[in-house]
Amino acid sequence: MNLLQQLGLDRSKLAADLAGARVLVVGDVMLDRYWFGDVSRISPEAPVPVARIGRMEERAGGAANVARNIASLGGKASILSVVGDDEAATALERLMKDDGITTLFKRDAAISTTIKLRVVARQQQLIRLDFEDAPSHEILADKLEQYQSVLASHDVVILSDYGKGGLTHVARMIELARAAGKPVLIDPKGDDYAKYAGATLLTPNRSEFKEVAGSWQNEEQLIAKAQALRNQLQLDALLVTRSEEGMTLFRADGALHQPTFAREVFDVSGAGDTVIGTLGLAMAAGLPLPTAMSLANAAAGIVVGKLGTAVCTQQELFAS
Repeated sequence: MNLLQQLGLDRSKLAADLAGARVLVVGDVMLDRYWFGDVSRISPEAPVPVARIGRMEERAGGAANVARNIASLGGKASILSVVGDDEAATALERLMKDDGITTLFKRDAAISTTIKLRVVARQQQLIRLDFEDAPSHEILADKLEQYQSVLASHDVVILSDYGKGGLTHVARMIELARAAGKPVLIDPKGDDYAKYAGATLLTPNRSEFKEVAGSWQNEEQLIAKAQALRNQLQLDALLVTRSEEGMTLFRADGALHQPTFAREVFDVSGAGDTVIGTLGLAMAAGLPLPTAMSLANAAAGIVVGKLGTAVCTQQELFAS
């Protein structure tokens, strides 16, 4: 029995519901560049490996990867973000267009688009180089105005915070979305969660949650800390992703835990994007939160078996 059968979902109806769902993703986008090669010697200049590059790939990362996951699962995604007025932004726009994603980029000539360059040899990452700047307040204000104008045409809002400055007005974004009756899902960053108060759902991973709530010795302490944070921030729900332990959903009526679906963990980068993207799309399609959580858990189990910033396709999810 596959996942859809276990959840009592009809494949055709679910595909149709996902196709009609509209999700607005707002946050920090980045261009992930991969240089793949081979290493056969150590540099005579320094004790470092010499990588001979054979091929290069570009993938949309950060909040853009959330949008990619939504599109790959058959939903309609729009991405609103601030980028530089440069070649990397143009490359990102091209990648978004190729995936059928509506791109609402605000270009800021004063910054460079965030780039993460990874050198990979023999399936191992040798080094990662990051290029990034924070956007200007004027551009962020323009983005907030555009956010207000497009809210009504979407069913769910996802705020993907990578700590690059694109969500400076996150509290106002939550307020506007809730006033418009739109659920707001947030992938948080940092140790200050007060700015996320009033959101529908937060999806911290285990280490992020521990940074905010402190450590725990057993399941009872974890539940107490999670429910305290949920009440403090006035959240409808809190979903803590716990790596090999699976994920736990905390709501007013208690905690719901699911073990991991992962069969083989190859690369966890981008798994959080898959979780929140699948959750948001499923909720936009009208599915209850526990069902959306099951789909997100299965999708995450699929992407961690892939290299780099990856997505789960609808076909892969339905077959799981």
